[in-house]
Amino acid sequence: MKAQIIEKDGRPEYAVIPFEDYQHYLELLDDEADAKAIAAFSQEYAAGKAFVVPDEIMRRELAGESPIKLWREYRGMTQQELADRTGISKPYVSQIENGKRQGTIEKLSAISRSLGVPLDALTD
Repeated sequence: MKAQIIEKDGRPEYAVIPFEDYQHYLELLDDEADAKAIAAFSQEYAAGKAFVVPDEIMRRELAGESPIKLWREYRGMTQQELADRTGISKPYVSQIENGKRQGTIEKLSAISRSLGVPLDALTD
């Protein structure tokens, strides 16, 4: 690579490089930033601090299914088991899952704790 050096007051101020080289260096910087982000996530995940949504849940939620139902099923729970763990009636759980009720923040928080997922994983 050949760079053109532009001086100011007798000292190098700018380096002008071919555009192709510039693009290459930008890609290298992006790769480095991506690698750092992946390393940070890997550390958090290994320490149990990162939350990961399984692909199947993500696809089904994007298709319109209830995240509460998806996480309940993923955890191998029935509606009755979730109701018992949260102190919410089974019909209320059913109504939240099928969209007939939104649920209060207290009830949704109880559900998120029982399912072991962050509250925002269950709400829009």
